[in-house]
Amino acid sequence: MDARLNYFAVPSAGKALKYLMSAGRELKELPLPATTQELVALRVSQINGCAACIDMHTKEAAAAGESTVRLNLVAAWREATVFTEAERAALALAEQGTRVADAATGVSDDVWALAAKHYDEEQLTALALLVSIMNAGNRMNIISQHPGGDYQAGQFH
Repeated sequence: MDARLNYFAVPSAGKALKYLMSAGRELKELPLPATTQELVALRVSQINGCAACIDMHTKEAAAAGESTVRLNLVAAWREATVFTEAERAALALAEQGTRVADAATGVSDDVWALAAKHYDEEQLTALALLVSIMNAGNRMNIISQHPGGDYQAGQFH
């Protein structure tokens, strides 16, 4: 399966994408645990059905030492015992921030308060940016039908 589009082959799109990818790299420097970032990125990608991003974030998390059990249970995190309360709060925020059309109200006050209990303002900002950027990247890959499976951990670093 080949992607419909190669965004990097179009000079103007490649230039714009450079900034989006740069923003993603900058997020890695914010004080949100790397594990949380990968779990959130993976969950957002699962919800959106983005094979390329699921592939990428599963492999990046595994390369960073994340366990197979936790990676396999991200899709059912509510029923899993392997996530911390802080991770669960981040995953709840990621889900509601991704399912804005389904939830109509976006992120509820309860979910926000739970996240704010575990993360400071800088970390909450990082979570909000991460969810937003992941949703943008997922949509670009879905529109172009970018396939998953060939990603190598560290490929875009």
